[in-house]
Amino acid sequence: MKSPVVKRSIVVAGHKTSVSLEEAFWNGMKEISGLRNMTLSELVGEIDGARQQGNLSSAIRLFVLDYFKSRAMAVQPDKVPAQ
Repeated sequence: MKSPVVKRSIVVAGHKTSVSLEEAFWNGMKEISGLRNMTLSELVGEIDGARQQGNLSSAIRLFVLDYFKSRAMAVQPDKVPAQ
């Protein structure tokens, strides 16, 4: 059985690093970087520079989740977010 987590190498700020993410998060990152006219490396560098704590994989997951959550809320502005 194939692992749902995919490990890929990526260059961030001139340094090669490995990031392990589920395929859905890789696909989300590709979509976001395409919409922003950025490379995947540039987007990951932006996320890496903005993270306060935790590892890079977690920061990417939270970024992708927040991005698509914000898009969903923009489509349904009358919905109140659950807390």
